Amino acid sequence: MRKNKKKFVGIVVSDKMDKTVVVKVEINKMHPKYKKVIKTYRKFYAHDEENKAGEGDKVLIMESRPLSKLKRWVVLKVLERAQKV
Repeated sequence: MRKNKKKFVGIVVSDKMDKTVVVKVEINKMHPKYKKVIKTYRKFYAHDEENKAGEGDKVLIMESRPLSKLKRWVVLKVLERAQKV
């Protein structure tokens, strides 16, 4: 069992499922040959027990045990709410 679990901050891109959100995380990495910083994105399925996070919200997610076929992350807290127009 690992003590230090990975944590990421990302933006919720979908909240259409029940108790599940899709979080887009921006990852900056250096190109091995050209040494330029490249911005890449990954999407994670995260468990949101109380359905608190909405589309556009900034959330903190942490890795967990497998909860379903794709869900391996849990929403810890909503850091920032999206601007509703």
